[in-house]
Amino acid sequence: MVDWSKNWDVLVVGGGNAALCAAISAARGGASVLVLEVAPRFYRGGNTRHTRNMRCAHDAATDILTGPYTEEEFWDDLLRVTGGRTDEQLARFMIAESKPMLTWIAEQGVRWQPSLGGTLSLGRTNSFFLGGGRAMLNALYLTAESLGVEVAYDAEVVALDIDGGTFRQATVKRPDGDRIVRARALVAAAGGFEANFDWLREHWGPPADNFLIRGTPYNKGKVLRLLLDAGVEAIGDPTQCHAVAIDARAPKFDGGIITRLDCVVFGIVVNKNALRFYDEGEDVWPKRYAIWGRLVAAQPDQIAYIVFDAPSLGMFMPSLYPAIGAASIRELAGKLGLDPDALERTVNDFNAAVRPGGFDHTILDDCRTEGLTPPKSHWARRIETAPFYAYPVRPGITFTYLGTRVNRDARMQMADGREATNMFAAGEIMAGNVLGQGYAAGMGMTIGSVFGRIAGREAAIGARD
Repeated sequence: MVDWSKNWDVLVVGGGNAALCAAISAARGGASVLVLEVAPRFYRGGNTRHTRNMRCAHDAATDILTGPYTEEEFWDDLLRVTGGRTDEQLARFMIAESKPMLTWIAEQGVRWQPSLGGTLSLGRTNSFFLGGGRAMLNALYLTAESLGVEVAYDAEVVALDIDGGTFRQATVKRPDGDRIVRARALVAAAGGFEANFDWLREHWGPPADNFLIRGTPYNKGKVLRLLLDAGVEAIGDPTQCHAVAIDARAPKFDGGIITRLDCVVFGIVVNKNALRFYDEGEDVWPKRYAIWGRLVAAQPDQIAYIVFDAPSLGMFMPSLYPAIGAASIRELAGKLGLDPDALERTVNDFNAAVRPGGFDHTILDDCRTEGLTPPKSHWARRIETAPFYAYPVRPGITFTYLGTRVNRDARMQMADGREATNMFAAGEIMAGNVLGQGYAAGMGMTIGSVFGRIAGREAAIGARD
């Protein structure tokens, strides 16, 4: 039972990876820590519940990683996916700090497994959690509680008392009534605003109504809004987000990783007019899968279809939902509600443009198209072997990039140019410092773990001063 009258050293708002890393770090620094999780206990953990790996720099192969992944290569990958829209100093700092995280996370009870194969191509760069994100969370909660961290569930922060960059107290809405929580330092790790459709519509307009939210329905951006209203400096574009193409049959919220589709590279993607609209073979999948949510969002009615044939069916991790199959392209078009003539023409034009080579989906191979707009730069194979298949897809939003500006101590920066006195941020709520656009697999967990550990450490130091 939480003692609501207690004056805590560190208050952590949020219940996912970033929050738990902060809570553990602060507790190991000698601080008393209270974690406020807006969700019920069963749904604790935000989007971390649906993750499965994290990306960290490392100098050599290990028992779970097939080779080195240097800081410079990590930086090159980040630069490529963001198009340069990142704080280079902070990003390079995060990459350097990611190197010890594989060991530190394991010291908190998290176990690793060998990387998965297939289109993921992550055996060298990303470490996978044994049992997935929920197992990782359970380990972190167990460690935090063993260190004396207290956790309150169904605890929504509805007000923050902040005076000139100094946190005083939080008002918390609970099923049994409101509570006041006082603490010497605040760590905000409460995620983005992707589950707040009113906020999404402010920036996306009507198309937002067709978005699906891959993760928790509890990330409504309440804490982010309170912080920005209190004078914390904002960073990031509110229309930028980690958005992937997920099965259109997925639920509105919490579909998770099992609704993601990794088969784009094996076929073509068409919109409701049965027209292709982007290069499906632009780059290896982990560096391009997160552009497809925004691409589909720009299509009519925010719907698209991944079309492929029989030889590709067993080459990728399947979705929760089965592919839609048919004996011919025309029959497939009918099942998808597309114009049969238009889809048949698109497939025929694609097939005619394919220049075969040595097909290998693990590298940038030489299978491509010629004279086709848009091209398919790699992994282009004729779609000609029945049965033919398709998946309907919609934009699946993982998290938004509008957030709070921080420095390398994870300390929030105020809009008037001052540093916050005792306020820190970690995870999705500050991811826009590193991710101005784009995404590479596992990077959200890197941001959360690195800055969570730092935020907790610095908050504990400040609370003791």
